[in-house]
Amino acid sequence: MGYVVIHSDDNVKVNLENGHKYALKDILKGEDVIKYGFPIGVAVTDIRAGEHIHSHNLKTALTGAKEYTYAPEIKDLPREKPIMINAYERKNGSIGIRNDIWIIPTVGCVNKTAERLAFLTGAFAFTHPYGCSQLGGDYERTQKILCGLIKHPNAGGVLVLGLGCENNNIPELKKVLGDYDEERIRFLAVQECEDEFAEGTAIINELKELAEKDVRTEVSVNRLVIGMKCGGSDGLSGITANPLCGKITDRICAMGGSAVLTEVPEMFGAEQILMNRCVNKNVFEDTVKLINDYKEYFISYGQPVSENPSPGNKEGGITTLEEKSLGCVQKGGTAPVTAVLTYGDTVKENGLNLLDGPGNDIVAVTNLTAAGCHLILFTTGRGTPLGAPVPTVKISTNTALKNRKNHWIDFDAQTGTENGLFELVVQTANGKLTKNEISSYREIAIFKDGVTL
Repeated sequence: MGYVVIHSDDNVKVNLENGHKYALKDILKGEDVIKYGFPIGVAVTDIRAGEHIHSHNLKTALTGAKEYTYAPEIKDLPREKPIMINAYERKNGSIGIRNDIWIIPTVGCVNKTAERLAFLTGAFAFTHPYGCSQLGGDYERTQKILCGLIKHPNAGGVLVLGLGCENNNIPELKKVLGDYDEERIRFLAVQECEDEFAEGTAIINELKELAEKDVRTEVSVNRLVIGMKCGGSDGLSGITANPLCGKITDRICAMGGSAVLTEVPEMFGAEQILMNRCVNKNVFEDTVKLINDYKEYFISYGQPVSENPSPGNKEGGITTLEEKSLGCVQKGGTAPVTAVLTYGDTVKENGLNLLDGPGNDIVAVTNLTAAGCHLILFTTGRGTPLGAPVPTVKISTNTALKNRKNHWIDFDAQTGTENGLFELVVQTANGKLTKNEISSYREIAIFKDGVTL
């Protein structure tokens, strides 16, 4: 399949078959290795032209928290007339592209009850092990994520299922939840009823009856929020799938919609690119805090900030975190960064939002869902069946993966086009099921960082 040189400043070329790097010219020990036009680490030995570059001769140059300078390089996206999609309009002015019934447990103790109710009714249960024995910020993060899920507009109705004695009991959760649609969001504490299955089934059936009356109406795509995620990445992620998603980000934002980029550790080494696209100094400072706080999180546990990529990433040709990050952030296209969200926040500003949170696949897709993303574009070079509560469009970096795991993959970036992927986004918003939905691969995980009692 040959090789590609991504940027004119690069001193490496990439094999399009296996994603690995090879030296374009002699590189001396201590010199930067350049890919995407930026350093991806330092040569630890002299490297001859044509030689394979990987973990044996390349190391990261990442360090801890840094000082950054705001040097705006904001590209105005060409405005596009928003197209129309068919979605469900909610009472609070938001839209949903699905009309499912969800069961959200307040605590892990009722997970099996939730799963049985889902089996009996056809609702979707999103179980997790938390909601009790948590303190401080750890407890608050759990509540924020659960509230984001409970109020998600893709749900036509939600049963919040509690136990009764947990610290995240229903009255306490309601304090964080704030205003909600009392007709569509219902609560049941199983310690306080005689037959939780009879009562839970009755509530879900009422919610289903309400949802069945809902109809899709024509709305502007500028109300759509898409999440961006990569997992099981390889050396082609930053060449095929991620840049393609970046074009979708730009297109959605140019139409007045919103996109969300998370995986903060996979911004390390590429953060200045995002900082320079911040629309103002305040957003820049929020981005600096986002990056440095996450680096300090690593350091507080005695871990290097460069502890990434994964073994699968390395097998796929990614050597350092800088290299992974420079490929990862391409999902954000060239759009200006309009807002920075903390973990558990929901999108308020149109445009490209940066969302605090880890790169872990299942935690990240849950985070994106709770932030209000209607669907997620998920790129992968190695393949994964994982799905979020919302439609999770799997985009392969290479055709071989698409052919081998067609039941996982919705779109092949190696042969597909921008228009083809954009059309799939529109079709998905209009109701076309993704592979994760067809296979019922939908789950959640919540970020844990604190004392367990």
